[in-house]
Amino acid sequence: MPPSISAFQAAYIGIEVLIALVSIPGNVLVIWAVKVNQALRDATFCFIVSLAVADVAVGALVIPLAILINIGPRTYFHTCLKVACPVLILTQSSILALLAIAVDRYLRVKIPLRYKTVVTPRRAVVAITGCWVLSFVVGLTPMFGWNNLSVVERDWLANGSVGEPVIECQFEKVISMEYMVYFNFFVWVLPPLLLMVLIYMEVFYLIRKQLNKKVSASSGDPQKYYGKELKIAKSLALILFLFALSWLPLHILNCVTLFCPSCRMPRILIYIAIFLSHGNSAMNPIVYAFRIQKFRVTFLKIWNDHFRCQPAPPVDEDAPAERPDD
Repeated sequence: MPPSISAFQAAYIGIEVLIALVSIPGNVLVIWAVKVNQALRDATFCFIVSLAVADVAVGALVIPLAILINIGPRTYFHTCLKVACPVLILTQSSILALLAIAVDRYLRVKIPLRYKTVVTPRRAVVAITGCWVLSFVVGLTPMFGWNNLSVVERDWLANGSVGEPVIECQFEKVISMEYMVYFNFFVWVLPPLLLMVLIYMEVFYLIRKQLNKKVSASSGDPQKYYGKELKIAKSLALILFLFALSWLPLHILNCVTLFCPSCRMPRILIYIAIFLSHGNSAMNPIVYAFRIQKFRVTFLKIWNDHFRCQPAPPVDEDAPAERPDD
């Protein structure tokens, strides 16, 4: 008999479904925009597409699985483990995509004249592929043995049961907190986030240094270039800030769970942390729409061409750069 759903669970499911309904179409729109607008085909936007693919998967796969886990069906240990791992893969993919974007923006301002010869489409594809392969390795590590099977088996056998343990499927029952804190957070989340902060600090320093130079009338193009780079860097740094704001609370709660087993955390606090982490997948398209003109114009063109049956003017792929203070 399936477990009954409480009013609290119903509210949780409703919010998760709402997040998915915003995340999936929003990130599909991002991918669509890059496909139809040639001006969005450079390396940065390829990495943004990789990030959008991960966010679509959060809405289409992770959220339904999270709802399933919340209901708490009884299932075999390894079945539950397979349900819990996708979120680890996609979170890691998002972090590595954000790191790739930060490195790309750094190279654009550090070596602007050699950038296109260093960051080629082929190398961008190799980098994206490497990020996803590494994400699968990190996210599937619990499948290779770093999990709670030994603890669950001990309790299972103590009750006189045989065969593979059957459990109420919950994330913390199958995923080791040692893995989540020492390996996932301390190695694959926190260091990349700190590295990205340092990279963006250097990017802003280099851009400000160029913009503060006294320029002659003939040197407007560098000013225009770095002004554009400053605006895009601010937008992408905002994406990074929102990611950290969304995911750090959940990792901090994991640290509390590991280092203070006797501490009792309010249930509502855990749910807020989960909503923040899942909700991050819906935030990025909103930031692109409000902060990056090329995305905003392309979003409107797609809307007018395909949903309003009112063709929009062609997208100007060589639109003038926006002022840094736009």
